[in-house]
Amino acid sequence: MTRKFIFKLFFSALSGIFATALSAQSIVSVMLEESANQPDVLIHSHNDYLREAPFYQAHAQRVASVEADIYCVPPSDSLLVAHTRAELRGAPTLNDSYIEPIVNLYRQNGGRAWKNSDRTLQWMIDLKTPAVPTLDRLVEALRRYPEVFDPEVNPQAVRVVITGNVPEPGDFDRYPAFVSFDGLLREYTPAQLSRIALISLNLADYTRWNGKGRMVAGDHRKVAEAIEKAHALGKPIRFWGTPDGVTAWNTFHNMGVDYINTDRPEACAAFFRELHKKTFRIADGEEVDDDVARAGFRNKDLQLSERIGIYRPARRNDGAKKKVKNVILLIGDGMGMAQICAADIVNNGLTLLQMKYIGLLNTEAEDALTTDSAAGGSALATGKKHRNRHISVGAEGEILPSLTDVFHENGYACGVVTLGNIADATPAAFYGHAADRDHVKEILSFLPDGKLDLLNGSGGEALAPFFGDGDPAGELKKTYTLLPSIEDIHRTKGKVICIDERMDRATTEETLSLLADATRQAVRKLSAESAKGFFLMVEGARIDHAGHANSLPGSILETLGFDLAVAEALKFADGNGETLVIVTADHETGGLTLVDGNRDSESLTVQYMSNDHTPLYVPLFAYGPAANEFCGAYQNTALFHKIKNAVRIK
Repeated sequence: MTRKFIFKLFFSALSGIFATALSAQSIVSVMLEESANQPDVLIHSHNDYLREAPFYQAHAQRVASVEADIYCVPPSDSLLVAHTRAELRGAPTLNDSYIEPIVNLYRQNGGRAWKNSDRTLQWMIDLKTPAVPTLDRLVEALRRYPEVFDPEVNPQAVRVVITGNVPEPGDFDRYPAFVSFDGLLREYTPAQLSRIALISLNLADYTRWNGKGRMVAGDHRKVAEAIEKAHALGKPIRFWGTPDGVTAWNTFHNMGVDYINTDRPEACAAFFRELHKKTFRIADGEEVDDDVARAGFRNKDLQLSERIGIYRPARRNDGAKKKVKNVILLIGDGMGMAQICAADIVNNGLTLLQMKYIGLLNTEAEDALTTDSAAGGSALATGKKHRNRHISVGAEGEILPSLTDVFHENGYACGVVTLGNIADATPAAFYGHAADRDHVKEILSFLPDGKLDLLNGSGGEALAPFFGDGDPAGELKKTYTLLPSIEDIHRTKGKVICIDERMDRATTEETLSLLADATRQAVRKLSAESAKGFFLMVEGARIDHAGHANSLPGSILETLGFDLAVAEALKFADGNGETLVIVTADHETGGLTLVDGNRDSESLTVQYMSNDHTPLYVPLFAYGPAANEFCGAYQNTALFHKIKNAVRIK
């Protein structure tokens, strides 16, 4: 069995080192604190001396290894840092560009490469001139600082590794123990092997892969065999001459390459930073950092031991030209096509992808290209574009009727279910009105109108005043029965507000069916409330939360839980024959991009481009009578009018 090496790489900043302009992604990585829960990925800053700020840029990213090419230049045998001989004129000395900066940092950090960290730094020095006298001069220079370069003096000392013109193995013992050597896949004596720090191989000897797509099977096998041989020697491995991009980094990491070779340390570090949030595998999951935990997403809770089932609808009335009696609108908050794709790959299928009538919605707000949930949800609810933060009101604060208003006025039962807070923007848009989404009391003040037969979600604290002495309308507690659990919904006659605080928590495998259970209960209740029909909006609220937290595991479980709710809607539609089911989103969150994955191994790696909403089009899926009328690309406001036309109400 291949032995893998476990190394700890944490990406954060060493503040105050340099003021070189970095990308926004790099600045974020510089500011992050070390986390014991980060993945064990080692990054090697290849050709580090070519950076705009050599050593400092890579060091600020907490890379595991940096590389400097050196020449021993006569007549004084000075050690100069340069890529080629042509660049020697005016080249900096090794002492100025690396030794002094490293020594100064060690002194500032109390004898460590980084403050408050016992992790060591590897320094690979590529000898471009013969080992004699180059290595002798190098050893002489490093001996001056044993507290920095000799592990026998300081356990956190820099690990010096000689590459390039490496001495013959028989000469290793001519050099002090604080010097190690780069190795090849060749025979070594036990004593010689003990001086080898790692195995470095030219990737071109195994494949001509350019880092795009997948490595061909034969080449993949040869690379994998080389990795296995290096590990069998008890050594980590690095390939040089590698393609340098996300696909390549991810491929090598997944294959077990220990040191990821890159000329782009900031970008590489940004990709591998918090990798646990960007990967998912069924039956996998680890602890996460505090930021993700505060968002409710802990990887240890986001494990999935098996795939969820897929419901395949009967399609008996799918697309039929007949009047619609019931409408079930399911909104995956923050659910773009990438979120759907990710869940589909891991689960090897989704119920919502069994719906064959598909459209695309433009999600722009009235006053911004990128919508928030208030404007996005209100556009779906009212058929009018909204300014961000507005809840079903116009630019001057005028009330705009929502689908709930329209259906209620026409004698239909109405319900709103959310796997989140009932006063959040999306559910609020279907029963309340306010010039700002944070005006919770104003939003909830519309509930006494009794237009909803069912409101279900979390958020009892916001409702408490309305059921006590502070009820501003004096009618809410008379109009509605307050329930604490979704299990009681269909058994309770009359209008119901169900506050089940389980719906405020991130979905886990144990609670995966919660939204589906609530949807089933809601459908049973609403179908019994009115012989004319019903309108039900169901929101998968926390897909958006996972996008803001850049948590792929969270996104996967929230989307799969939402898909189970879609299955419940389709099952009812198949049994009823007069129900239109629509699945869509108010916007996409996170700028999610899929990097690589495998359906067979139920695994996926992704990249998030943002922690905010994006203006991407979102998909729409329709099933049942009149479903064919929802195909094409159109504004999100058109959904309101298409639903009214399908039900044939004004």
